[in-house]
Amino acid sequence: MFRKEDQKYNIISYINEDENLTLKEVLLDKLNFSVRSLSKMKRYKTVKVNNQYIKPSDTVKKGDLIEVEIIEDMAEFQPQNLNLDILYDDFDIIMVNKPPFMVVHPTKSHFENTIANGVTDYIIKQKEKVKIRFVNRLDMNTSGLVIVAKNPYAQFVLSSDMKDDKVEKMYIAVVKGIVKEDFGTINEPIYRPTDDSVKRIVHEDGQPSVTHFEVVERLKDATVLKLRLETGRTHQIRVHLSHIGHGIIGDELYGHVDENLINRQALHAYSLKFNQPRTREILEFKAPLPKDMEELIEKLK
Repeated sequence: MFRKEDQKYNIISYINEDENLTLKEVLLDKLNFSVRSLSKMKRYKTVKVNNQYIKPSDTVKKGDLIEVEIIEDMAEFQPQNLNLDILYDDFDIIMVNKPPFMVVHPTKSHFENTIANGVTDYIIKQKEKVKIRFVNRLDMNTSGLVIVAKNPYAQFVLSSDMKDDKVEKMYIAVVKGIVKEDFGTINEPIYRPTDDSVKRIVHEDGQPSVTHFEVVERLKDATVLKLRLETGRTHQIRVHLSHIGHGIIGDELYGHVDENLINRQALHAYSLKFNQPRTREILEFKAPLPKDMEELIEKLK
């Protein structure tokens, strides 16, 4: 059992609720740590039971207090004050509403003015020392919700939840043409033709990919869609919508480009609903449509 008031960003506190379990079993099965993490804990002696170090093979009793210390150096991202829209911050995660045209993680071509630079600046000002990790990522031209984990435990749990479809991810897109069905599901495998290919395609040799859609509003030769991802493949929404003949407006790779309408793909990560990694309470976030997508919808009415 986790108690919210006991939690710190660098110490995970857990009260054991079971009998006849080893410390290793609690760490792996109850706290969802990886075997690799367990090896580091053993090497650096970063786990205590009732304030005493014990071996992973030792048995823990019901009611024992297990404390895991997270010891990490901060990632070497250059801090920059980017006035990020921080929606939420606790001992495990930071929720950011990413604007369009901002890269999540530094690359050779975009080594500054990224979400990582802005979050690093925010963390330093909060006087915390954590190594940030991204649980989900968005394309540079996609706006919306990004989850930043403050420790490897939070990243592992949330990434596992995503793989098990326990994270509800909702997007809003404006697509070319009138989608006739009010609801639908696109269940088509997505494939990368070559190792250096940026573009993905629907192909029988691809990875299973499922996108659910719902019509929000029909416009003049365009449709506003709400989309829920069951899987999380690269470019999944963009590929699937293009495949059914309704590419996203502004999408240079898969959709319909008209710079008089919008100068990026009209795709927004609108909503995320998931369990907090430690307390398992339900967290739900919504990010309103950015101005350029609101203006696009008005133009198309």
